[in-house]
Amino acid sequence: MTEKLVTYGLSCTVYLLEAVVLFFLLYRRHGRRLRSVLIYLIALIALDGVGRSYVLYRFGLSSREYAYFFWLTDVLLALAAFLLVCVFFRRACLPEPKMWHFLRLLLSFVFILVLGISISSLLHNYGNLFSRFIVEFQQNLYFTCLVLTTLLFLLIQWIQSADEELMLLVVGMGIQFAGPAANFALVTLTPGRQFASVLYAYLGPLCTLGMLLTWLYAVARVPEAAPVPAREGRVEELAAVPSRRA
Repeated sequence: MTEKLVTYGLSCTVYLLEAVVLFFLLYRRHGRRLRSVLIYLIALIALDGVGRSYVLYRFGLSSREYAYFFWLTDVLLALAAFLLVCVFFRRACLPEPKMWHFLRLLLSFVFILVLGISISSLLHNYGNLFSRFIVEFQQNLYFTCLVLTTLLFLLIQWIQSADEELMLLVVGMGIQFAGPAANFALVTLTPGRQFASVLYAYLGPLCTLGMLLTWLYAVARVPEAAPVPAREGRVEELAAVPSRRA
């Protein structure tokens, strides 16, 4: 009984905080500038909040319908998170367009590699093909997103970006991925999965809360990022052009 109350309280807190972050995005008029974050939040509210709550109420926690819907929506949210990380990479590389051209190809290759590894592991197990593929693909995608988020954080430090908002958004994504990735690793390395499933029920919402709190500070307190400075060559070129008033 206590476990159910704690899980229910965590879920309600996550749903409430998702709505609060969405409100601040719209209230501060950051919806257009942070369109990708806005879309990801809407996906969280629609799939995790409304969708799962309805299926849970309609079919029950132990039903096959809820299990399939839960894992399927988890894959969709992981895909949305992967795309969001790609958008953050692009924003971090605004001062370096050539670097983004290379990273764009690399991110595409990484996604194809994750998909190929998931399909390859699936070919060795023909039982429950659909559910097996969903879980395998989701786990691989979470680990990949965690690695990419870490690399993105290091990239921001390396280029010495002054975009504090982007830094906080990336840190929030890192918190979101760290918990599920650690839990999946625990499931793989330990023979008993009951403890891992119980841990996931608490760890997932707690990591989501950490991400949302970090994002809330980013959109509510941090000022807008300064415009990207022009390159030195471009500055010299503009300085060499005589003024029309002269």
